[in-house]
Amino acid sequence: MANFTKKAIKESFLKLLDERPLSQITVKDIVSDCGINRNTFYYYFEDIPKLIEDIVMEDAEALIQAYPTVEKVDDCLEAVIESALSKKRAVLHIYHSVNRELYELYLWKVCDYVVNAYVTAVLNGHRVGEEDLALIKKYLSSLGFGIISGWLRTGMTEDIRGSFARICEIKKGSVEEMLSRCEEKNMP
Repeated sequence: MANFTKKAIKESFLKLLDERPLSQITVKDIVSDCGINRNTFYYYFEDIPKLIEDIVMEDAEALIQAYPTVEKVDDCLEAVIESALSKKRAVLHIYHSVNRELYELYLWKVCDYVVNAYVTAVLNGHRVGEEDLALIKKYLSSLGFGIISGWLRTGMTEDIRGSFARICEIKKGSVEEMLSRCEEKNMP
């Protein structure tokens, strides 16, 4: 019963978020739509920002579970894009609210995961120092985060798939090259 109620609260909130900006949604609206009382809402969530945090982190975990390894960044990015587009209005309402940071935490978590999994797959025998490896991962995560943030800032209007495909094409082999340079630097 508990999971059902918690899920119902999330679904009601996302439904309302699809209809109107976050600043126009109250706990009263959520419980009314969901058919529960306020105490039940507060049993599961401290407030609306905690509800948002729970939803975005659950989405991040679902994506991570769906892609236990990442050999092609494109596949994982496609899943992120598809997820965002499936709830476009809700995502944009969160992104353009005072709770933007919560969505950005989700993006960082997903970008870090994708980059870590991808670099691990590409590392394949390269002996790279921890500092260099951390720097490469930070660079790649920042690149992905920046591109997705720019897409969100424009209201998801640009062709993000085309942009990512072109970037992947342009940068093909660059991660391997960076790893090789780091490996050469670390050779005795």
